[in-house]
Amino acid sequence: MGQKVSPIGFRVGITEEWRSRWYAPKAAYGEFLIEDAKLRRIVEEKLNNQAPYAGCSKVEIERTRNEVKLIIHTARPGMVIGPKGAEVDKLKEHLEALIDRKVSVNIHEIKNPEINAQLVGFSIAEQLKKRASFRRVMKQKCEAAMQAGALGIKIICKGRLGGSEMARCETQKMGSIPLQTLQARVDYGYAISRTTYGTIGVRVWIYTGRYSEPSPEATDGDGAAAPRRSRGRL
Repeated sequence: MGQKVSPIGFRVGITEEWRSRWYAPKAAYGEFLIEDAKLRRIVEEKLNNQAPYAGCSKVEIERTRNEVKLIIHTARPGMVIGPKGAEVDKLKEHLEALIDRKVSVNIHEIKNPEINAQLVGFSIAEQLKKRASFRRVMKQKCEAAMQAGALGIKIICKGRLGGSEMARCETQKMGSIPLQTLQARVDYGYAISRTTYGTIGVRVWIYTGRYSEPSPEATDGDGAAAPRRSRGRL
């Protein structure tokens, strides 16, 4: 049997930070956990499943005694904020009504969406909905990621590709993907393309170097490495 694990979950607490950062007494832990899942689901529906598509790759949640803070990572911050902050205020009001707590929303721009695995997965899923050729789309995304500074990329699409009767699996790979190396910075994304002839799953792995080296996203305009916080140790 295959021994598969999410590259993100494999590294959380070692080289990756937790996506939810808070402490709670045992009695409130379950309630907060369900709240986190609800918040993520609403943000996903509002920003990724409805037009205009803002390209939200992940949501980080921090809690204080009186406030819930959401950090939304998106490739299109203007779409999330809206004219004069109208859209982000609407989202904030909706989330506050949902969990009955004060919510603050921070927007973090993704400078290089070509090497963000979740955004690459969303892009492929959208193009498959429009009946684009899956092989051409996968190859284009692989080449774009390698040109943007990735050291390796792997894309797997599963389902009724091209509308064929028999579901199958297609893989496209460039460079190296060291999945068993905890010091390797491997990003993982999963997206679903709901086409007229069935559901197609898209999985993306992108390798951008080791945690001890500056990532392509952590460099400023002059190519110098931006300061980064120390991660956990092995």
